[in-house]
Amino acid sequence: MRNDLPTGTVTFLFTDVEGSTRLLHALGEEVYAAVLAEHREIVRSACNGKGGVEVDTQGDAFFFGFPTAPGALAAAASLTDSLAPGQIHVRVGLHTGTPLVTDEGYVGDDVHRAARIAAVGHGGQVLVSAATASLVELELKDLGEHRLKDLSAPERVYQLGDGSFPALKSLYRTNLPVSATPFLGRERELSEVAELLSAAAARLLTLTGPGGTGKTRLALQATALAADAYPDGVWWIPLAPLRDPALVLRQTARTLDVIEQPDRPLEDVLAEMLSGKRMLLLLDNAEHLLPDAASAIAALRDLDGPKLVVTSRERLRLSGEHVYPVPQLTAPEGLDLFTARGAAVDPAFQASPAVLELCERLDNLPLALELAAARCAVLTPEQILDRLGDRLDLLKGGRDSDPRQQTLRATIAWSSGLLDPDERDVFARFAVFAGSAPLDAVENVCATDVETLASLVDKSLITRDGDRYRMLETIREYGVEQLDDDQRAEVIELHGTYYERLAHDAEAGLRGPDTAAWLATVEQELPNLRAAMARALERELGGRAVHISAGVFRYWQARSSATEGRGWIESALAANSVTESDRAVGFLSSAQLAFFQGDLAVAQEHYRQASEAAAAARLAAVEASALAYLAWVAIERGEREAAVASVERSVALLRELSDPWERSEVLLPLSATELELSTRSALGEEVLRLKRETGDIISVSDSLNNLGWDALLAGEPERAIAKLEEAAAIARELDDTFRLSLAVGNLGLAAVMQERYLDARELLLEALRLTIRRGDRRVGSEAVHGLAAAAAGLGDDELCVRLNRIQRELSAAAGIARLGPLDEQLYNRVQLARDRLGAEQVAAVEAERRESTLDAALELVEAGRTTSVASAKE
Repeated sequence: MRNDLPTGTVTFLFTDVEGSTRLLHALGEEVYAAVLAEHREIVRSACNGKGGVEVDTQGDAFFFGFPTAPGALAAAASLTDSLAPGQIHVRVGLHTGTPLVTDEGYVGDDVHRAARIAAVGHGGQVLVSAATASLVELELKDLGEHRLKDLSAPERVYQLGDGSFPALKSLYRTNLPVSATPFLGRERELSEVAELLSAAAARLLTLTGPGGTGKTRLALQATALAADAYPDGVWWIPLAPLRDPALVLRQTARTLDVIEQPDRPLEDVLAEMLSGKRMLLLLDNAEHLLPDAASAIAALRDLDGPKLVVTSRERLRLSGEHVYPVPQLTAPEGLDLFTARGAAVDPAFQASPAVLELCERLDNLPLALELAAARCAVLTPEQILDRLGDRLDLLKGGRDSDPRQQTLRATIAWSSGLLDPDERDVFARFAVFAGSAPLDAVENVCATDVETLASLVDKSLITRDGDRYRMLETIREYGVEQLDDDQRAEVIELHGTYYERLAHDAEAGLRGPDTAAWLATVEQELPNLRAAMARALERELGGRAVHISAGVFRYWQARSSATEGRGWIESALAANSVTESDRAVGFLSSAQLAFFQGDLAVAQEHYRQASEAAAAARLAAVEASALAYLAWVAIERGEREAAVASVERSVALLRELSDPWERSEVLLPLSATELELSTRSALGEEVLRLKRETGDIISVSDSLNNLGWDALLAGEPERAIAKLEEAAAIARELDDTFRLSLAVGNLGLAAVMQERYLDARELLLEALRLTIRRGDRRVGSEAVHGLAAAAAGLGDDELCVRLNRIQRELSAAAGIARLGPLDEQLYNRVQLARDRLGAEQVAAVEAERRESTLDAALELVEAGRTTSVASAKE
C-alpha cells in the first residue's frame, strides 16, 4: 500500500487539458511540448504547495489527493490563475470521499465521481461536488443538479469563481435511468461499442446475447458516454412492458414527446418531427416483439437524423444492421462484480477460491452473479456453490439452447427454489405487472406484505426504483412460467380489478385539486393500464375496458394522446358484455376526443349514440352533457335547427340535476355554444363558480377559456385577456397541451382585435405548433384563420391569401361550416388584403399548388417571419 497518500477523508483533484489535439496541430509538436511542460510545472507546483500528493498522471491529465478540501480548492484556484494568460487551459474537478488505498493508489466510487465532474467542465473552469463544497467556507456558484455519464443519481455541482462558461457537458437531454449500482468492467466492450456508435454508416446497432448477459447495462453506459455527439439527446425507450408490436412507434413517440395525428400515419409524423435531429435512441428488450416489430424499427432506422441502438436476444435481420454480440464477463471482471455485490450485502465479505469457482460455474453472467451474490447475506460462497452445483449440472445436461441461457435459467430456478412458499408465490404473481408498480398495487395484486417484498428485493429478484418496484424481463419471464392456468387467471383478474379501480379514482382525481399529481400517476401507470385493457378485451370484459379507457379520458385529452384513447375506447365499445351505461360513458368520451381533433362527423355520431344509451340507462347528466356537445358540433357544421333542438332537450334535463359537478359538466358545453343565448355569460360565470367550488382545475381552465371567448364576442378584448391568461397559466402548469392551444389561440385572436399583429402572430404560431403536435385540425384551422388576419394587418397580403386558402380547405375537409362569430371580423381583415392585391393577383396566388395542411401553413408563416426579421435588421 502506498504510504505517501492521504488517508481517511480525501479530496481528489483531477485536471485535463481542453482541446489538446487541436492545440497540438495548431502549435506543432515542438512548441506544444514546451507549453505542455510549462503547464505540468505549474500544476505540480500549485498542488504540491497546498499539501497535494500526485497520485497519477496520464498524458496531459493529473490526479492529486489532498488531506483537506480547502487546500485542494486553493490549489485549483492557483493553477487556473497561473495558466490563464497562456495557451493551455485545463478543466478541474474536485470531489471528497473516503477511498480505499492500494499499491496502485486510490480505489472507489469517489475517485470515478471526481473524474466525471472534471470531464463535464471547460478549460479554465473549476467544478466542485456538493461533498467538497460542504467542507469549505468560500462562497461557490451553484450550477444546479447534473446527470453524469456514470448514470448515477444527479450530482449538485458548484463552480469556483463567477466566470461565464458554456453549459456543462452533462446528460441534460436524456431519460436514461439512474443505476442503483456502479458500472464495473467491460472496458473493451465499451470501447468497441463506442467505436460502432461513432461510425457514420452504423445507423442501427443491435446488442445481442441471452438474457442476463448485461446487454441493457452495457448499452446504457455506452449511450451515456456517447452523449456529447448527440446534442438533441440520448433517449431510452423500454420495450419490455409492451405486448403489442404495433405500440413500438407509439412508445417512441411518447418518449420523444411527438404527438400522434389522427389523419396521418405515425411513421410520417415521426419522420417530420425528427428530421435532421442528432439524437441517439436506445430501444431496450425487443426480442419478445419480433419479428413483427422489425418493420417499426426499420422505419425509425430510415429517419433522417436519429441513430438507433437496440438490445435483443437475437438480431433483427434488417439491412444495414450492425450486430454486436455481448460476451460474458472475463474471469477477473466476474470476480470483481461478485466481490463488489457481495461486499454490498456483507461488509466483511472477502473473495476466496470458492468465489472464483462459483463465478466460473455461473459462466460469469452478470445477472447470475448478481443473484448469487445477493445470497451472501446468509450463505457463504462455499455454501452457495454446494447448493447451486447440482441444479446447474442438471439443467445443462437437459436443455439444448445456448449454454449461457441454460446457466441463467438454472440460477434463477435455484434462487427461486431457496424462497419460502410465500416468497415463491409473490415472486410468480409479481410477473403480471407491465413495467413497474407501486407498493399498494403489489400488496393488492400479489396478496403480500412489505416484509416479503423486501426479502425479494434483498435477493435481487425484484428491484426498487424510488417508490416503485420492477422485475427484470428475464426474471419476469421465468416468473410467468411458474403460474399454472388457474393461478394466472386469478392474478390477471386481481391486476385488472386493481387498475379498473385506479381508473375510477383517476376519473375523480382528474377533476379535483390534485389534477397534476393524477396526470403524473396515470403517466406512470400507463403500461399497466394498457395491459389491463388488453387482457380485458382478450377475456371479453368490455365493461372493464370501457371503465379504464374512459376513466382516464382527461389524461388522453391533456397529454395529446387522443388517438390512442379513441382506439382503446372504441375497441372496448365493440366488445361483448358492454351495458347501456358503459356505452353512454364510452361514446361520450370517444366523441369528445374526436370533436377536439376536428373529426366532427364521428363526434356527432358518437354524441348521438351516447345520448341514446344514456336515456336508456336513465343517466340524465350524461344525456344532458352529450346533447349539449351535440349542439356545439351542429353549430360548427352549420346545422342550426338541430343545435336548437339539442339545447332545448339538454336544458330540460339540466333542471333535474342538483349535483354541482353534474350541473357544471352540462353547463360547460352549453355556455360555449355559438347561440344567441341571453344567459350565455351568466352560464359561463355559474360554471366557473361551480368548478372553483369542486376544485376541478382542468374545467376551471375550460371555463376561463369560454368566458374569455365570450368577452371576445362581446368586443371586450381586455376582459378576455385576463380570463385567457389565467386559463393558459393553468394549462401550462398541468402540461395540458390541449387547453393551452385553446387559450393561447384565443389570446392571439384578442391581439388581432387590438391590432397588435406581431404579438398575434407569435401567439397564434404557438397555438398552431401545439395543434400540429396534437393532430387537432379544428383548433388548428382557427389558428390559421387568425394568422391570415394578422398577416393582413402586417401588410403581407400574399401570405394572407395563401393562409386563407389553406384555412378554407381545411375547414371544408373537416366539415366545419364556420369557426364562430369572430369569423366576420377576421374575414374583414382578410378581405382588405385581397382588395389591395386585386382579383387578378389573388387568383394567381390561389392558383399556386401547395398542400392545404396545418404543416404547410406553419411553414409559410415561419418563412414570412424570418424574411420580415431580416428586413427589419437591414
